[in-house]
Amino acid sequence: MVGVVLVAHSAAVAAAVAELATGLAGGGTTAPVAPAGGTPDGGLGTSAKLIAEAAHAVDRGAGVAILADMGSAVLTVKALLAEGDQLPADTRLVDAPFVEGAVAAVATASAGTDLAAVAAAAEEAYGYRKT
Repeated sequence: MVGVVLVAHSAAVAAAVAELATGLAGGGTTAPVAPAGGTPDGGLGTSAKLIAEAAHAVDRGAGVAILADMGSAVLTVKALLAEGDQLPADTRLVDAPFVEGAVAAVATASAGTDLAAVAAAAEEAYGYRKT
């Protein structure tokens, strides 16, 4: 099953979005989800160490989808991917809105789909109109 990591500048935001996405994924088996928010000392920011730990924690061998909230969170994930040995194989940064994309990613991953389908579902969330 594809794992999902949610990277935010705040641990509380990452945890809350993970809880929401998991809760809305429906019954049954839920894809592994890990928040990676804030810094190791509890401050605001992002941490390569926390992101890598979260990615390894959700890795089940089918790939890991990472969604990030903004700015340096995205840059930190890109740097980890560029290093090539910090994240599990088949880890992908998904370009998606953080909350809606997380819900779509977790629901799709929980259905047992592959990483490409999880990423596509999350990316489609950019098209959700509210008016």
